[in-house]
Formats: sequence, C-alpha cells, structure tokens
Amino acid sequence: MRLQSIFRFSFFAFVALTFFSCNEKDEFTVESANAYMPLAVGKYITYRLDSLVFTNFGKDTEIRRYQVKHRIDAIFNDNAGRPTYRIYRSIRDSAGIEPWQESGSYTITPLADQIEVTENNLRTIKLHVPIRAGFSWKGNKYFPTSICPTSFGTYCDTYNFSNDDNLQDWDFNFDGGLSSYTYNGKNYDNVLTVEQIDESFNVPITSPTSFATKSRAVEKYSKDIGLIFRQYELWEYQPNTGNPVGPYKVGFGITMWMIDHN
Repeated sequence: MRLQSIFRFSFFAFVALTFFSCNEKDEFTVESANAYMPLAVGKYITYRLDSLVFTNFGKDTEIRRYQVKHRIDAIFNDNAGRPTYRIYRSIRDSAGIEPWQESGSYTITPLADQIEVTENNLRTIKLHVPIRAGFSWKGNKYFPTSICPTSFGTYCDTYNFSNDDNLQDWDFNFDGGLSSYTYNGKNYDNVLTVEQIDESFNVPITSPTSFATKSRAVEKYSKDIGLIFRQYELWEYQPNTGNPVGPYKVGFGITMWMIDHN
C-alpha cells in the first residue's frame, strides 16, 4: 500500500508539474519583434501624413497633408558594432503629383530583445519582447531630459511647453492582443498596438479661460509589414487671460496611415 501511495503521489505530482509547466511556457512564449518590423534593404512603406501646426503666433490651427515614403537604403554597423539599417525619408504633395523630395533619414537597430529607432539624436525602444498583452517598458528611457542650457524638456530648443518634461517616464505597452485594422478599404490582420501616452486636460477646450494640454502617442504594427499607423501629438493651450496677446497653442502633431508598401 505504501509503495502504491507513493506511486500515486508521484504520478499526480508529475501531471500537475507538467500542466503548470506547459501553462507557464505558453504564457511566456517569446515571439520575435522583427516580425512586426521586418527589415531588408530596398523595402519601403508610403504613408499619408497629416501634420498639425499652430500658426499666427499660435492663434490658428492648420492641418497640412503630404505623402511620405520611408525606404531602407543600407545596412551598416553602428559605433557599438551592431547591425543597423539606414532609412531615407522623402516627401511630396498629398495627391502624389509632385516629385519626391528628400526629407532626412533615421536608423533602426534590431536587437535580441528590442528594436531601437534613432532620429534627430533621439533613441526610442519601439518594440520589446515578450510580445504579450499588458507588457510594458520605458520606450523613451534614452531621451535627454534637456538639450538647452537654460530651459527644461526634450524639445526645449523648438517648443516652449511642458508636455516634454517627463518623456523618459512614458510606459509603452502592448494594448490587448492582436487585432485587425482597416484603412482606405484595406483590412490588416495580426495588428499589434503599442500605447505610449494618452493624457489630456480640458480637451476639447470647453473652458477657453483655462489651461489645456494633450499628449497622445500610439503606433500600430502589422505582422510581416511593419508600421501601418502612428499618432504623435504634443501641445498645450495657454489662455493668457488679461494679456493683450490673447490665448495661443504651442506644440505639434503628426498622424500617419500606410497607403502602399512592397
């Protein structure tokens, strides 16, 4: 009886251990981030781009529309010896009539556990494993707190606002599981949503005499294609009550939708 009891205990312990081990393995299965940002020389993606700008000393709001193409030009080793891809960006009118004009470049460095994008000397961890709903990371942790000697903020050399005071603390996270996304009549499956920030106050502005601010950043990646949607909007509204200059907005925003790729 004793041996039989020991055998039964060992058997059920084995079954229980196997069950929980399998569950744990399923829970922590690691999928490569490269599947959501495939990189190869010659690959390109074209986007419709809406640029939010404030003109007339911040009194007027305009949306300027373009087409933007991102094309992988070459692969090289960066200063740390890591394989890195150089991406050229070109721009033209929203109707696609005018010729493309070069509009800068940036780099993408895929690592074992994350993918880094560096543009204008700002390095962002765009994707990070494990790719699992709710997983979060500090995507802007490499951002400088300030590049200006007398003011604070990552964008202090261009914008005098407070939206950039804590970009380094943003918690990027995978919002839910894979989903579908439709734009311009085209449906994309296996879409990964990366939430970066979603904070606002007095937006829409219902109280013109009160301060308002908006910080919104989100990206969507389609498996085997790459980035298909991006919104990045940082601005604040100053009521300037009693000031002859009057109320104004300062900041910027871009929204991108993929319209073509190879």
